Amino acid sequence: MDHLQLRRFVAAARHLHFAHAAKDLGIPRPTLIATIREMEAQLGHELFDPTAPSTTLTPAGEELLVDAERQLAKSAAAAAASAAKPGGKAKASKGKGRAPAVKGERRPGRPRQGR
Repeated sequence: MDHLQLRRFVAAARHLHFAHAAKDLGIPRPTLIATIREMEAQLGHELFDPTAPSTTLTPAGEELLVDAERQLAKSAAAAAASAAKPGGKAKASKGKGRAPAVKGERRPGRPRQGR
């Protein structure tokens, strides 16, 4: 399973409400449900109990939730460790642009247009 699928599953498992989880992730609810169905097909068992009156995790879903949170935390820590450190030396622009125009002065290199 990839990182995106794990993030979506963890959001759905925390909220226990697909619409709220989808809104939190910024994706449509059918996309979230399709992702969960793909994960269930890959694993070979259901993660959410379809017979329950409200959204609940199955025992396999609870195990996956613990494992997914651990994997996401580990990858977040690795990303934070590999990020560039803030600070450093500021570099000035060494461009060869011309100085800003001053109002009232003639522009160098171009004659004024006669009327």
